[in-house]
Amino acid sequence: MNFCSQCGAPVGLKVPPGDNLPRFVCDACRAIHYVNPKVVVGCIPEWKDQILLCRRAIEPRTGLWTFPAGFMEAGEHTEAAAARETLEEAQAEVEITSLYAVFSLPHVSQVYVIFRGTLRKSEFGAGSESLEVQLFSHDRIPWDALAFPVIHEALTRYVRDLQQGRFQVHVGVIPRMHDGF
Repeated sequence: MNFCSQCGAPVGLKVPPGDNLPRFVCDACRAIHYVNPKVVVGCIPEWKDQILLCRRAIEPRTGLWTFPAGFMEAGEHTEAAAARETLEEAQAEVEITSLYAVFSLPHVSQVYVIFRGTLRKSEFGAGSESLEVQLFSHDRIPWDALAFPVIHEALTRYVRDLQQGRFQVHVGVIPRMHDGF
């Protein structure tokens, strides 16, 4: 950040009074500009004994598989964001059934909030951000073609929970991988 979004004057990185972290502070109006993590909301859409995955049509990771997920919009609640992303990316309507996982990705300043959802009907298709959308049984998930480590981690835990016959809420930190993701 170089300039204040309040008044347009230059900003400097300094620790404001009463704070303990460096922040961008306007040299003129003294506005403090906080840089906070982005919230990514996703859904693992379920249909009988399968889950719905999307093959990405956009960067990063074009051509790889993910469950529907994306940035939360201002004024939106988490469950609505998960249902919206599923509709946009997979043209599928879901009923959000439960919170599944919360993962922190500090290296990219993101927090993933992942829900389980039940497809309202078996109708789906590729949205503008997807090349294709497909139902997968847990033993056919394309593990070597998943888009991001957080998707791999969530689905690994999902399959484990499925095999154990009980789902729980997972919380964790996803570290930076060798390729930056």
